[in-house]
Amino acid sequence: MIVNNLDFGISPVDPQQNCLRSGADPPRAASREGDVAVRGVEALSAIASKPTAVIIADQLREGIIEGAFSPGDQVNEAQVATRLNVSRGPVREALHRLVQEGLLISRPNRGVFVRDLTPRDVAEVFEAREIIECAASERITERPQSERDVTADELDALLDRMSAALEHDDWPQLGREDLQFHTALVGAAGNTRMVRAYETLATEALICLTHFPGAYPSRDRVLPDHREIVQQLRDGDMERLHHTLHQHLSFDGHELHTHDDEGAGDFRHGRPEHDTIA
Repeated sequence: MIVNNLDFGISPVDPQQNCLRSGADPPRAASREGDVAVRGVEALSAIASKPTAVIIADQLREGIIEGAFSPGDQVNEAQVATRLNVSRGPVREALHRLVQEGLLISRPNRGVFVRDLTPRDVAEVFEAREIIECAASERITERPQSERDVTADELDALLDRMSAALEHDDWPQLGREDLQFHTALVGAAGNTRMVRAYETLATEALICLTHFPGAYPSRDRVLPDHREIVQQLRDGDMERLHHTLHQHLSFDGHELHTHDDEGAGDFRHGRPEHDTIA
């Protein structure tokens, strides 16, 4: 399916002030009635310092996350360029970025399409998240109590935002706050490459949380599960935390691996606990 350019949920640049081409600040363009997800000039103004291709990729990414683009939809390079009133070069670069992130798929001689995630894809995203989060948690739990407390307090503050979203039944916002919590956990490990890998997964994870039944815990488990993670980080209890993260990041009915009781204590995210680098 080819998506009509009015359905992008991305805002055109004023043809009289083509700032994306010139490098000047973007104008205050009026939004069009009937847009699926009107972003308007606010989004462009907020990221005016970013390269054009990054701005375009950000808007397209948001459109995919929020459902303005459906799985299998074709994202037409020429239509996006016309919609934003920019040349096709930065659009092509933006699409390439999203292909690398796994949100789009390029099909030779056909074009670029929104990836249709399967239950297997979702399970792989969650398993990859578990591996990274367990690695990050190991680094945190090995630290002194005072440092663990600082990390736990920061995560507790994010739980307050999750609680507010849950109270207002704002599930899209809850999903974003949830991913912010887990991204902050990974960031607290202090490994920039780990963070970079996780941020790529986080976008796919947000799509999973939004569109896949069973990818999100039941309402009554959302906050308790995250509070367990915080407390076990604070306590430095990696064995329990590993099990909690595994349960928390398992996609119902599509678990790629299990943590059986027998031998479970000997392993940490896929390697024997006793293995070390010489």
